[in-house]
Amino acid sequence: MLMKKLSSIFFSITLLLGFVVQAQDVPLSYYKSINGLTDATLKNALYVLISRHNEVSSYSNLPTYFRTTDAYYENGVQYWWDMYSSMKVATSIQFGTYMNREHSFPKSWWGGSSSTPAYVDLYHMYPSEAKANQAKSNYPLGEVSTARFDNGVVQVGYPVTGQGGGSASVFEPADEYKGDFARTYFYMVTCYQNLTWQSDGLCMLQQDTYPTFKPWAVTLLLRWAREDPVSQKEVDRNNNVYQIQNNRNPFIDFPELCEYIWGNKVGVKFIIDEQDEPTGTPELTLPVKDSALDFSQVALGNSDVQRLALMGSNLRGTISFRISGTNADMFSIESTTIAASLVNAEGGTSIPVTYNPSAVGQHTATLSIRDGGLSGSRVVTLRGECLERPILNAPVATAATNIASDTYTANWEDSNQNVDYYIVTRTRYINGTSSQEDIVAETNSLDIEGFNSSTSESYNVRSVYIGVESPRSNEVFVEHSGVQSAVNDRPLGWAAHHGGVIILCGERQTNARIYDIAGRLVRVIPVVENNQLIELPLGVFIITTDQSNNPIRVLVN
Repeated sequence: MLMKKLSSIFFSITLLLGFVVQAQDVPLSYYKSINGLTDATLKNALYVLISRHNEVSSYSNLPTYFRTTDAYYENGVQYWWDMYSSMKVATSIQFGTYMNREHSFPKSWWGGSSSTPAYVDLYHMYPSEAKANQAKSNYPLGEVSTARFDNGVVQVGYPVTGQGGGSASVFEPADEYKGDFARTYFYMVTCYQNLTWQSDGLCMLQQDTYPTFKPWAVTLLLRWAREDPVSQKEVDRNNNVYQIQNNRNPFIDFPELCEYIWGNKVGVKFIIDEQDEPTGTPELTLPVKDSALDFSQVALGNSDVQRLALMGSNLRGTISFRISGTNADMFSIESTTIAASLVNAEGGTSIPVTYNPSAVGQHTATLSIRDGGLSGSRVVTLRGECLERPILNAPVATAATNIASDTYTANWEDSNQNVDYYIVTRTRYINGTSSQEDIVAETNSLDIEGFNSSTSESYNVRSVYIGVESPRSNEVFVEHSGVQSAVNDRPLGWAAHHGGVIILCGERQTNARIYDIAGRLVRVIPVVENNQLIELPLGVFIITTDQSNNPIRVLVN
């Protein structure tokens, strides 16, 4: 990777020529809202600027985007540019076995929700060798004193003194990528400062908008950013993601920006050289010229909605939209006009665009943006693909393996020919109560952590392909003493649900009897199935069945 280092040196030298935007084709007006600001005010203005952007089409389509953002050619073959290992994997090989879609900023730190754009934000999503990704887990960045995993590029292990924030393990990237990861983290805590950080992330983060990082993390990341300056790889990647998401990583465009927010220039106004910026001329900064809005692959009968980011300056009156082209009838917008003041506002605005295909195939249209004082129009290509609706079989969950005090591996088998990813529903049981979380997996196994906080657990699995989910698998229960077979032992469990409880069982149960806390029989249900919802009022109840020797106690909130 000597090329990366040489380009880093060249890029750093260019900074001596003046503190101006180094990226290609970025209007200076894009950054006008942060000029002259300091500290928390500067970070908040950046949040407003970069948080409103186009979300990529789907998690399953990330490899398609990676071919633009994270790939290189060698002897006519395209390979993934992997910052996690030295393994050379051709882009023609399907993701899952060798490569993963890696959340470099762990998704568990915000609770793992896929409803936030952070879940698929390309500025922190990277192709990663699968074993390295699994070893990294959700550990914070840091420097390793004793490694438990070392593939010659990255290490995972015990942190050096003063780092880790209480985490038993940290993830240390290669020296040549430490600045890349630092600038990624600067972006994430700025773009998503509105999220609530969960316990997994509090080793590195704190619950406020500024400075967000804990002191040890600030010291580490600033040092990494200084020692590994911006490379041409990062510049190119920033430009490529800009074309896709219509936002930028400002810590790549302005490498010293982190110093004004967290480092040795706190309290100093951040000034951009704006001498060439036109004044009073109507300008549309976003969407980027010649950009496209990509939609998820959808099954016939489904639709997908993506938001188009809009930002401008000195626009007047109203902005008009028009969809045209061969497949124009398959794309729609809520309104054909929008007030120019919304586009001129700090951070701009966005509009929803819907893809609702009526036939199988690839579909394109053009969205033209005009008026508001603009000369001519800005055109955005709309792209979507519709496939026949698949019929998916339920996976078969199999016994957990590698059971330890705090970890185990969930396993399953799947007969479906095409799968984008799996959703593993993990249920934790603690003293008669339960809680659920959905975890995305790319292969037919998943390492589960935090088992020591549960009395016992269970899991089931769904396959997902082009937005269609399979039925749930059977439920497998995991005890600290080993695995209970959901089929043979017929355990009875439950999961919380608004307005009642969801019954969890290995197979059909009969004569479910529900008692209140005073011992009065409330209801009798002749047959209950796995994942069946039972509606109940607020209170504490006891449930037993013909097959369950141990009644369960449930709490309805």
